[in-house]
Amino acid sequence: MTTFQRARSEEQRAARRRAILDTAAAMLTEMPVAQVSLNELSRRVGLAKSNVLRYFESREAVLLDLLDSAVGEWLEQLDAELGRAVDADATPRERGDQVAAVFAASLAARPVLCDLVSAQAAVLERNVSPQIAAEYKRAAIASVTTLAGLVHRHLPELDEQAAMRFAAYTVMVTGSIWTHAQPSAAMLAAYEADPQLAALKLDFTATLREMLEVLVSGLLAR
Repeated sequence: MTTFQRARSEEQRAARRRAILDTAAAMLTEMPVAQVSLNELSRRVGLAKSNVLRYFESREAVLLDLLDSAVGEWLEQLDAELGRAVDADATPRERGDQVAAVFAASLAARPVLCDLVSAQAAVLERNVSPQIAAEYKRAAIASVTTLAGLVHRHLPELDEQAAMRFAAYTVMVTGSIWTHAQPSAAMLAAYEADPQLAALKLDFTATLREMLEVLVSGLLAR
């Protein structure tokens, strides 16, 4: 555990914020969002909880910041992933399926991002000030706009509005499917004990891909 001196300059305050974010990010590689507590974060970063709250108004504010960063990192890599996988000479239906497959595989490879997305509306947006909420929503709109631009590049048959819908719905569907694809220990035991119940166990990648295929097909048809 690192013991910090009081931050007096802007550079020191920025370094303190970065240390808090990096520590929280490391915790998310060890545990789900629901288990990340402000007490444990404070202990690991070497600050009293009251001092952590000088830099972030709540645990949720820390995690929203991490969510925004995780989405940005995903978008930076997604462009190349789409470029490698989507065949420009394929039909719109085929390209739509290719985009859906890339999105699903890319998101499945980023479990921390998916966990943060799944907690966004129900948890992370519930304990922040209007200022933090507005800042996050502005960043989220910018990210969805970027995602829509990538979709439109590979599916020009979708107009800008349809591409925005697909991008926004992708985020919402991802969070919902991730939650249902992470069953509790009790549910896993029930599935193992009763093969009929096991049919309800979702594979995240396959389910997300199928959902996005249906969504993009519907938007193309409209």
